[in-house]
Amino acid sequence: MSSEPTRIVLPEAPAPLTGTPVKAWREAVSIDTYAPDDPDRYPAYLDQRVYQGSSGAVYPLPFIDAVAREKASRHWDPIHLENEYVRLMILPELGGRIHIGLDKTRGYDFFYRNDVIKPALVGLAGPWVSGGVEFNWPQHHRPATHLPVETAIEHGDDGAVTVWCSDHDPFARMQGMHGIRLRPKSALVELRGHLVNRSAEVQTFLWWANAAAESHDDYQSFFPTDVHVVADHAKRATATFPAADGRYYGVDYPARRTPERPDGDRLDWYRNIPVPTSYMCLGTEDDFFGGYDHAARAGFVYWADHRTAPGKKQWTWGNAPFGRAWDAHLTDDNGPYVELMAGVFTDNQPDFAFLAPGETKTFSQYWYPIQDTGPVHQATLDAAVRLDVGTTVGGTHARIAAAVTAPRPGARVVLRVGGRVMHEAVVDLAPGDPYVREVRLHEVADPHECELVVVHRNAVLVSWRPRPEPAKPPAAESATEPPAPADIDSVDELYLTGLHLDQYRHATRRPEPYWEEALRRDPGDARCNTALAGRLARAGRLAEAEEHLRTAIARLTRRNPNPRDGESHYLLGLVLARQGRHADAKAAFGKALWDRAWADAATVASARVALAAGRDADAEADLAVLLERCPGHTQARNLMAVAVLRRGDRVRAAAIVRETLRGNPLDAWARDLAHRLGSDAQPTTDPTIAMDVALEYRSIREDAFALGLFDTAAQLVSASGQVNVAPLAWLHRADLEFERGDETAADLALQQIHDLDRTWCFPSAADNDALARLRERRPDDAILAGLAGHWLYAANRRHEAIAAWEAAATTGDPVVLRNLGVAAHNVQGDPERAAHWYGRARAAAPDDARLLYESDQLDARRGISPERRLAVLEGRRDLVGLRDDLSVQLAELLTAARRPSEAIDVLAGRDFQPWEGGEGRVLAAWEAAHLALARDALTAGDAHRAVVHARAALDPAPNLGEARHLLANTADLHLLLGDALAAMEDPVAARDAWEQAAAQQGDFQTMQVQAHSEHTAAAVTALRRLGKTDAAQALRDDLARYIEEQDRTEARIDYFATSLPTMLLFTVDIQAAHDTRVRVLRAQLAHLDGAFDRAAALADAVLERDPLNGAARAIAAPTPTR
Repeated sequence: MSSEPTRIVLPEAPAPLTGTPVKAWREAVSIDTYAPDDPDRYPAYLDQRVYQGSSGAVYPLPFIDAVAREKASRHWDPIHLENEYVRLMILPELGGRIHIGLDKTRGYDFFYRNDVIKPALVGLAGPWVSGGVEFNWPQHHRPATHLPVETAIEHGDDGAVTVWCSDHDPFARMQGMHGIRLRPKSALVELRGHLVNRSAEVQTFLWWANAAAESHDDYQSFFPTDVHVVADHAKRATATFPAADGRYYGVDYPARRTPERPDGDRLDWYRNIPVPTSYMCLGTEDDFFGGYDHAARAGFVYWADHRTAPGKKQWTWGNAPFGRAWDAHLTDDNGPYVELMAGVFTDNQPDFAFLAPGETKTFSQYWYPIQDTGPVHQATLDAAVRLDVGTTVGGTHARIAAAVTAPRPGARVVLRVGGRVMHEAVVDLAPGDPYVREVRLHEVADPHECELVVVHRNAVLVSWRPRPEPAKPPAAESATEPPAPADIDSVDELYLTGLHLDQYRHATRRPEPYWEEALRRDPGDARCNTALAGRLARAGRLAEAEEHLRTAIARLTRRNPNPRDGESHYLLGLVLARQGRHADAKAAFGKALWDRAWADAATVASARVALAAGRDADAEADLAVLLERCPGHTQARNLMAVAVLRRGDRVRAAAIVRETLRGNPLDAWARDLAHRLGSDAQPTTDPTIAMDVALEYRSIREDAFALGLFDTAAQLVSASGQVNVAPLAWLHRADLEFERGDETAADLALQQIHDLDRTWCFPSAADNDALARLRERRPDDAILAGLAGHWLYAANRRHEAIAAWEAAATTGDPVVLRNLGVAAHNVQGDPERAAHWYGRARAAAPDDARLLYESDQLDARRGISPERRLAVLEGRRDLVGLRDDLSVQLAELLTAARRPSEAIDVLAGRDFQPWEGGEGRVLAAWEAAHLALARDALTAGDAHRAVVHARAALDPAPNLGEARHLLANTADLHLLLGDALAAMEDPVAARDAWEQAAAQQGDFQTMQVQAHSEHTAAAVTALRRLGKTDAAQALRDDLARYIEEQDRTEARIDYFATSLPTMLLFTVDIQAAHDTRVRVLRAQLAHLDGAFDRAAALADAVLERDPLNGAARAIAAPTPTR
């Protein structure tokens, strides 16, 4: 395809919409697209993965780890929405994001416009695209960001049009619906959020609307003027704002302020931030923020009520080569961007709120374009203003700017000083036509006594009085890691710490040890027993959950038979119902009804039990009470419609459903009921949602409807990247047929599971109980055992999963065999057994490149020699060429085998695609190969060739897909370059290179700033080359102290980590890795001190454990392969 820049061409509105104030229509648009590859067929549990500070587990979603290198034109199916001021293009196929936001008054894209769909490996499940506005929920970055949503277009009586987009999140199956709304004669873009917890359990969520804006040296973000402190992810670090008064993300911002760049320490300018950086505002009482393009003299304002929508955040890849490399992965020609994210019910990432069973949370967020004003100081839904006041000898000068969101003829713009009107103008304001004036006041005025007000028809649209700057920024404490359970004094704090870890979905700390420690001290503690029971129930460990709940209830009712909190009774009812003990469940739900906090959930759960038992009148009576106090409860309304329908009242049932759809036009169950009742509502075409609706009917024994929807779900086509539903639909059909007593039909359904393609068929919690019942009935069914193993492993029932997979191993399914290999290493701690299973998996799928990669990773952990590993990879160069990770591994092994030229050929021969948080591996392989070539050249007396390779190491090729992080230490590269230049008898250039090596401080490794690293020794040597012996000795001594400190430090996974690139497939012995690093540093220190034999011995010991360790290989005693 042509490499010429492309641009999305927006179609004109259809002729029938001419004259319509707000137009909405579907029309295909051709967009150059880089298509994601098919997902891996192996389940990606990633249970130790850290993603944006919380768990990066993706199961049951399949994982996509590659994207097409070439683009192709693709017809997308967007919804277009416009009025006279704003034009939007919404992509339902990509999570319902706004892809284009155009200010028609200026022809300016106030949201970042990406003219290609070019996913990079940034998303939770792989692909993620930049641009427009992404709606992130229930965690960052929207697990279903690359999956389709269902849509509806709603026309309001006032002429407003709302485009509704809805899906069920892949994990808890909550409904997330957002409506994008335009009104006539208004520049406001409204986002209406509608989040429904469809599950029977408390869930956690966050919501961040992620608006992107094109960035360059003249782009400035603006936040309320009472923002003086900002925080990093999880509030692990803070900085003053807008000028950072210290290091943030390892960058010394005060040092970046120079006479040439007096604002170099300010975080509100994209140009000043050189590394990937997030910051979230703390403590503002205002409702707005935004961004402004000084070159285009345009930007946008965001507004939402800060009481429920406190989140205000900026993110950037950084204005440096590292960030620009990521820009190139995400767009062809549209350049860099910043993300200006807006959080509702959250002010940080991660910062999760609770959503009760059946609860719906609604909210609105707004954006609107501005022009000519500059970054505004105050904003409302009606107007935004900026007031700059400067005082000179001749008096006070003021610049006034006001923009509005709707036409305001005859508006008054008033500037007062100390209550006196100093300037007033009556103007016709409109979107795209702001009021901007320079005013001279002819007297000295205190800026803090100035007030700018915009009034229309006696209503104040916005007012602003400059705030005095605080004497010093308010104090803001960074978050701290909670102590270990044994180190916490109180049972109360143990409970709350566990709750926090559970609520925030922490990736590397589990809540159970905290609750278990509390129960060790007080076995009857009601809160900890209930919390632990909730986790057990989610994992399907129902008998254990019941035991804990009965213990909790015994404590709660010891003196008071009517406890204040009904959660324990409610959860007990759920657990009993799942075990088929419906009479007992009814009693437990009845007690939970006494507590208003749990009455709604208990009523719905009790109604399900009643409807399943045929007690329709009981269910209808209970639901009527609930709907009196909570008429918008969609689950209750749908259950009521079924109850009414069962007694033959189709008219009332239809009326109930119509009203439900007025409040939630994309509720899938209501749409299905409406369709059955003869309306023109269309049932879902998403197979996963069809399954959700089928299971709703299944839960109340509406068998005919359930069976029909199981058939529908099995026939619908899943989107790429989604779970393969068809085998699961037949699984549930078999379970229901058994319960109905039709074993013949059940066995026919089971045979369908055997016959179908089960690629990407990953059962979830909704399938667990049915799977367990089917396995009891058909214990010898190996296919069922394999599917059960997938779910059990994800539910942390690892040994049960292994047993299930072992029962399924006879099928020869490479997915099962590979999973047994992963479990043998990570659970059983038996690498040799893991190798056995991987051998069988590879024999079953010899041309599977991923299996080759994973097998090689396992071989590395087993201590297989680099020579043997290299021989295996070289024997399958065809498979190596299919994957980035295999290609990098081959290059590393070639360099270790003293074949660095071939390693360079491998690395230069493909375009690499890094994943966020895993950067650096390709670059490290490139550096190692060129360093080896440079050293060989020096040894051979070819200084010129050594210089060429040293410079190549410092200047990575674009095809590597990575650029060096600003804080990455390159002392070894510059040291070698200096040595090569000295050998060329160029002392000036050599000294310059050594100076650069000597100036290196710290390092950036594994996504963290390090005080010292394996490169520090090179800086010491460079200082010695320069004759700076005191400085060299000081750095050497500081390194020695650091080594001793590290030697005394127990290895721990960073509690606040945002990414852990080494924890994705096989578990890592973090203490062993830490000890290896310390030994390498000791070897380097010994080498610096002239103790060469000791250094070589230490390095040799490292290489016994880590034979590819480049720093150790540089020191170790020479061998035929080193």
